[in-house]
Amino acid sequence: MPKVITYKKGSIVYFEGDKDDRIFILQKGCIALSASDPETQAPSVSQVKQGEFFGVKSAFGRFPREETASAGTDCIVVALTIQEFEANFSSNKQIIMKMLKVFSSQLRQIHKKIENILQSSSENQVTGMFSVAKAFYEDEKYVSCFDVCMKFIQRFPNAGPNYMNDIKVMFKESKIRNDRSPSVYDEYETEGSGALKQFELPAFERFAKKYAPGQVIISEYEPGDTFYLIQRGEVQLLKCVNGSSKNLDILRAGEFFGEMAILDNSPRSATCMAKTSVKCLEFSKVNFETLVTGNPQLTLNLLKLFCKRIYDQHRRFKILVIKDNQARLANVFLMLNEMEAVKKRRAMDAIDASQTMNRLDSASLKADRAIRFDITISDIAHWAGLSHDVTKEELNKFYEKRKIQIFDNYIIVENMADMKRLVDMYTMQSEKQMQISMRYKTQKSDL
Repeated sequence: MPKVITYKKGSIVYFEGDKDDRIFILQKGCIALSASDPETQAPSVSQVKQGEFFGVKSAFGRFPREETASAGTDCIVVALTIQEFEANFSSNKQIIMKMLKVFSSQLRQIHKKIENILQSSSENQVTGMFSVAKAFYEDEKYVSCFDVCMKFIQRFPNAGPNYMNDIKVMFKESKIRNDRSPSVYDEYETEGSGALKQFELPAFERFAKKYAPGQVIISEYEPGDTFYLIQRGEVQLLKCVNGSSKNLDILRAGEFFGEMAILDNSPRSATCMAKTSVKCLEFSKVNFETLVTGNPQLTLNLLKLFCKRIYDQHRRFKILVIKDNQARLANVFLMLNEMEAVKKRRAMDAIDASQTMNRLDSASLKADRAIRFDITISDIAHWAGLSHDVTKEELNKFYEKRKIQIFDNYIIVENMADMKRLVDMYTMQSEKQMQISMRYKTQKSDL
């Protein structure tokens, strides 16, 4: 049952870094959310208005709190568990759609920040989608290139001759080299989960689409007018960065994709390609709200998906703003280790969620001093936002100090605690520099 809690002015509801699965609603008073900007280290504060939710993302995503919540005045707050939120609000169309749009906007803002750092923004949809097709063509991924070229011709028939001529050449060459095999359509590596049973009804079959490995379901930069629910198989998320395709994530049965463009009327932010044979349901923008608000469990899954993506992108943003290359690479290894810990927590939830989380968190840096990551130098370069040559040079420094071992298809970190110390040292130095800078600006303004 939801619990009503009273906080005196100055009290802390939760600290940044806390782990808590509660969601809060402010009934009376003022709550301040404070955090440090990852890029500038400057403090930022936002206010929660009466009737608004807070603490949602970390609760749904089961990640540490990303801000400190404190009472600016005497406050009355309602605390709910995820189950209580689901029971009371998952069928409330107005609240759910507002949350989804807010999360979509936050995710879009983080994407823009990352693009600015990577200098990967294209001038417009035409130039952007053209770069996606060209990246696939140069990587000799002709199935994917064929699909993107076809989408380009359909979406932008009036594109200038400079683009259209090259697109038609790539389209023709990809078609010649394209060896499609329809027989693989019904060979799925990942079966559907029990949560998808309601969508196995014959009524939903008219929405079904099937894709062979390598086929592009949606292309980055194209207008967004449909979204998808994976029934079978795996979908690879990619982003075109400086003329090459970079892997972002892999989605599996039960997960949505393409929903961001539906919610904020924006171009696609990533390319979604069938990694294996895929069967998914394609829904239009018109029936999005009906589907989401009419299926509470799917609504909850979609909210969790947004929370995970926001956290993952924010985590990567924290890596990209680190100016010291060694600390940046060390933080990549920490992130990969955190991802593995999250997978283990989810796998063991059925046993004992709270004890499992505490046990894994305390052991993540101790249990196995040497940890193997099935990742290449190119993968590390992608996560760090560095060139392959710079990444290789910096990793060799770790190797020379015997902190890592480098192999063709995997890297072994000898002691994760060493990586954490390096990142913590960088963070402390950055905070000191920020304090000195702020003190200097204050003294200068007093003059």
